[in-house]
Amino acid sequence: MTAADLRVGVIGLGLMGSGIAEVCARAGFDVRAVDIDEDAVAAGLDRVRGSLARAVERGKLPVAESEAALARIAAGTEIGALGDRDLVIEAASEDEAIKVGLFRRLDGIVGPDAILASNTSAIPISRLAAATARPERVIGLHFFNPAPVMALVEVIAGLRTAESTRQRAEDFVRALGKTAVAAPDRAGFIVNALLVPYLLAGIRMLDTGRASADDIDTAMRLGCGHPMGPLELADLAGLDTVAAAAESLHREFGEPLYSPPPLLLRMVESGMLGRKSGRGFHSY
Repeated sequence: MTAADLRVGVIGLGLMGSGIAEVCARAGFDVRAVDIDEDAVAAGLDRVRGSLARAVERGKLPVAESEAALARIAAGTEIGALGDRDLVIEAASEDEAIKVGLFRRLDGIVGPDAILASNTSAIPISRLAAATARPERVIGLHFFNPAPVMALVEVIAGLRTAESTRQRAEDFVRALGKTAVAAPDRAGFIVNALLVPYLLAGIRMLDTGRASADDIDTAMRLGCGHPMGPLELADLAGLDTVAAAAESLHREFGEPLYSPPPLLLRMVESGMLGRKSGRGFHSY
């Protein structure tokens, strides 16, 4: 698959959506992104500019390619502008009702052959596909934060996803220069089904006073060779995203290890969401 083969749409220009838009544009795809209002659009484009500038500063990207990538991204607030897209990647908030509503709307906007994909980190794809009249063309494309850096994309086929859709999605991931893994359509897929219990265990350890946040993270970095400790990683992902993923996993499997700890829920309710809010288990 070449960039000329596919017009890409992205819904949401938050941390993940802006990163996905950048990745697609850097790979040469024509990208059209939408968000809820002009402020969100402006903030998302600023994230893309900042990320591209950092890539240039580090010698990872020539200036000319950075400018060309930015020029490939058009952004606005009208979801109807995605009507000509061949693939739309939903990267809205990790809220099932919001995502279902978006898939229902997109189904009436894009062409009959268009693929609808979700970047959800935990919601089963078959549940989102059921909101459309094209479940065979709905798939999960789960990128990881930061999308321009992380090499993995989980490809999740729902119960009614067509084999041709799965193949096109995997070809697209490879065209981005990423590695695709086939993940089961179960809450959490592969990575979060393993990662979320680990993050929650770190939060419970802090909540029970067994160790400080700094010591928990230092122990896992230096003792296990992890690039980040569990609380740092939760802050990076966003505590609201971690809580939503945990709740989705707990609903799906009913196992105590997936239940979000009260400390996590109180922090989310208090607006302490990690790096994106300036304060989580650490201050930024």
